[in-house]
Amino acid sequence: MPSPPEAAAPPTDAEPAPGPAPTGSTGPTRWAGRAARRPGPWLAAAALVWAAAMALHGWIPNAGVNAGSLFQTLLPWTGLGVPVLLGLAAARRSRTAVAAVLVPAVVWTTLFGGALTDKRSGGGDLTVVSHNVGEGNTDPAGTARILAGAGADVLALEELSDASATVYSRELATAYPHHAVVGGVGIWSRYPLAEVEAVPIMPWTRALRATARTPDGPVAVYAVHLASVRVSAAGFTTGRRNAAARELAAALRAETAPRVVVLGDFNGTYEDGALAPVTSQLRSAQREAGDGLGFTWPAAFPVVRIDDVLVRGMTPRAAWTLPATGSDHLPVAATVSR
Repeated sequence: MPSPPEAAAPPTDAEPAPGPAPTGSTGPTRWAGRAARRPGPWLAAAALVWAAAMALHGWIPNAGVNAGSLFQTLLPWTGLGVPVLLGLAAARRSRTAVAAVLVPAVVWTTLFGGALTDKRSGGGDLTVVSHNVGEGNTDPAGTARILAGAGADVLALEELSDASATVYSRELATAYPHHAVVGGVGIWSRYPLAEVEAVPIMPWTRALRATARTPDGPVAVYAVHLASVRVSAAGFTTGRRNAAARELAAALRAETAPRVVVLGDFNGTYEDGALAPVTSQLRSAQREAGDGLGFTWPAAFPVVRIDDVLVRGMTPRAAWTLPATGSDHLPVAATVSR
């Protein structure tokens, strides 16, 4: 006869008997299961946090790794988070999350929606161009021809070397009989230049001021190249740039000319709060009279606008970028009026 089956061994503390979890269980496994089945609240919370970061970007601290400056530099790209969150919410069929994603969408539209329209208009007394020509530019003569073809009244060039400055002076001489070069920056003008002087924003010359004697009266023109920034394991290093911005801001506060144009490579965007000492005194031609976001760097696939035309005592009429040259920056141009 077959032997009777052996009785099952009673469960031990080390090996609990299998079985359904108690109905009232609220252990970690049960909460994890609920979270996996109901991600809507988490997506909604993520959307609201993202919206708050966008809306309150000026409050993000710069202590340590300068997270505030980095976030503000990339602020236009924060809108990419909206379709990502919306797609996740739609995939989970969460009405709560879909509704919450509308908040960052509204915030981004408020911040940048106007920039997507063409605000250029006719008129203007003065056309200016600024270009970081790139120290490694292997075709300064070709770059000079592109810039001259823009028909500007005043050019500001940054990151000049001794050799390239000679080439630009030769190639631009016919269209721009007046010019001044100090250190790595220069101004070329159709109109006479007076009161030319270096602006001490750094230990070496990276800013120049001159008065352009235009037919409509004098205009103080600044060519500026703030210190470079880096993104590394140590964070977003902006110390030298911020110090240079403070020095430039002091010079602008002391400027007595009623009409001022500041052209250059700021190595930061207009939204970067660390540049507020400068930008709070000036108006961006791109923001007020541009078409689109006007990104300038890197030239091959621009993702940020760190080159700009800023004015005081003048009204921007139009702003745009010029075709790529041999530089890693795009040139920027603007027409302004009294």
